[in-house]
Amino acid sequence: MSFEKILIANRGEIACRVISSAQSLGYRTVAVYSEPDAGARHVQLADEAVCIGPALASASYLNVEALLEACRQTGADAVHPGYGFLSENAGFARACKDAGITFIGPDEDAIHLMGSKRLSKIAMIEAGVPCIPGYEGEDQSDTTLLKEAERIGLPLMIKASAGGGGRGMRVVTDAADIPAQLKSARQEAQSAFGSDELILERAVMQPRHVEIQVFGDRHGNVIHLGERDCSVQRRHQKVVEEAPSPAVDDTLRARMGEAAVNAARACNYVGAGTVEFLLAPEGDFFFLEMNTRLQVEHPVTELITGQDLVAWQIKVARGEALPLSQEQVTLTGHAMEVRLYAEDPAQNYMPQTGPVLDWEPASGDGVRIDHGLTTGYEVGSHYDPMLAKIIAWGDTREDARRRLIRAVEDTRLLGVRDNRAFLAAILRHPVFAQGEATTAFIGGDFADDASLAGDAPATPLWALAALLRCQAETPASHQRGWHSSTLGSQPVRLQCGSHEQTLYIRFEGQQAQVTLGEDTVAIELLGANRVSLNGTSLPFATYQKGNQCWLQCQGQTAIFEDTTHACEAGRDQAGSGQIRAPMDGAIIDVCAASGDRVSKGQVLVIMEAMKMEHSLKADCDGQLDSIDLKAGDQVKRQQLLAAITPDSSE
Repeated sequence: MSFEKILIANRGEIACRVISSAQSLGYRTVAVYSEPDAGARHVQLADEAVCIGPALASASYLNVEALLEACRQTGADAVHPGYGFLSENAGFARACKDAGITFIGPDEDAIHLMGSKRLSKIAMIEAGVPCIPGYEGEDQSDTTLLKEAERIGLPLMIKASAGGGGRGMRVVTDAADIPAQLKSARQEAQSAFGSDELILERAVMQPRHVEIQVFGDRHGNVIHLGERDCSVQRRHQKVVEEAPSPAVDDTLRARMGEAAVNAARACNYVGAGTVEFLLAPEGDFFFLEMNTRLQVEHPVTELITGQDLVAWQIKVARGEALPLSQEQVTLTGHAMEVRLYAEDPAQNYMPQTGPVLDWEPASGDGVRIDHGLTTGYEVGSHYDPMLAKIIAWGDTREDARRRLIRAVEDTRLLGVRDNRAFLAAILRHPVFAQGEATTAFIGGDFADDASLAGDAPATPLWALAALLRCQAETPASHQRGWHSSTLGSQPVRLQCGSHEQTLYIRFEGQQAQVTLGEDTVAIELLGANRVSLNGTSLPFATYQKGNQCWLQCQGQTAIFEDTTHACEAGRDQAGSGQIRAPMDGAIIDVCAASGDRVSKGQVLVIMEAMKMEHSLKADCDGQLDSIDLKAGDQVKRQQLLAAITPDSSE
């Protein structure tokens, strides 16, 4: 098949990634974008760009007709779907084919089969691929599902048959919870994938999540390129990925690779795909699902094989044979990847929005950053909160881990809260460092980590923030020399998250003494981005806007607000009964009505934002005075959603 111009039907870092390989092969590229993405990096990198609709994904990135019209408008004769959005949509693959456009991915029949956990599991059982015992039947009535759940026993895994990413997935350990969890999984599956079909499986506890990268062509060749370990997850979403897996030796790799190749052959697979397995503690492995697309974590495979998987996809799509045979595939060194998210792990991983005030990815030997960010870009609530992937390669696993920690901490991002401290803490944890983390790691060994508690920054960071705020508040004529006779000792009150501190600054020539409680820090600004803290010179980055000071130093990032002159009144207090939207989003369920008696912790509203569900709960006992909402309503950040009159005892 011959094509000259590739349209990338996606956004963000994966669109940038595909553009890079396509252009290196000599192809012209077309970016598509929604209205809020007009200034996005992938738009700037492409040769041409077409707006395909408003922010809502269903009206833009999921709009098949708009994408096909963009192809017609630009003369694009091939489409790369990336991952997410329409990448595993059999109807989109068929529509491209019908329009005479090459779809850079598998055929629609393979997408349809493997896109259904129910149908794919049946096919894998027939192909002799090891599968977890469960129920994957057509009868989806509650009566049948409850009966099958009783037969399978506990612990039970409920899964949406369509889609992935942990949505529509529930682990049940108490039989009394099964009816409610079936209902919840159905609702989430219908909302996320347009299908409420479920399968049931016996839950494999504390397994590893190991996946095999497979590739097929139209000449009958199917090979695998080794495994990736994706065991470190939260909410069934991957956080850290690495290749090869520390739990897989050459013998097990050969067995799992053979099973994955058999799975691909069973559906006549063409292009890049991933067969995911659960690896039990005793060494047995079971088919989980097959992703009929390029995976988010494909870079770790690229780094240990030395291959460009996007280039492979393009070459296979134009009818070429695979570049390598199975015997020619070699694995060299070790690679690790973490996903940089706009989220606050200390607030139950709440997605965050806001402007990117400053962005500079880390660099260095063995470091790779795949991203779609530019300074000034606005992170909104309409799409997945993943911002970038930080990846490192090393001769050994320890080399890769050490490099990755440095890359995570050296990547500069100011303006939107993110999960870098959480990622660095995982990489440093002794269980992960020893290669022993399972899917239970974050909820078990890591559950009490300080990065999940929102602990206050170290004293030197408070001191630096206080000095910067003092400098910002001081007239320029007074800043020269910073003599104590000019400024004297002055208090600065700062708030960081739920922590508030009053610091006292006294200037002695160019140096300042900042006191916080019993601690005193000797501090001096050495330039625009360097500071001396107690005699040690360190780099830092900052951005100040209004009363806010974003600060990154020594691998820590914090947001300080200067409350020195703030009014204390008017703040919503915990237990006030004022239930507000934590971010922009859509209401998907209202669980109470005006006039109801409610209890603290009771779910009142379920909203969806950044492709995730968020349960908003009552913060006190009392009477629900108002809740004027319905499913489908769009709400803004900090909008009052419900008001409770607290009981007098509150």
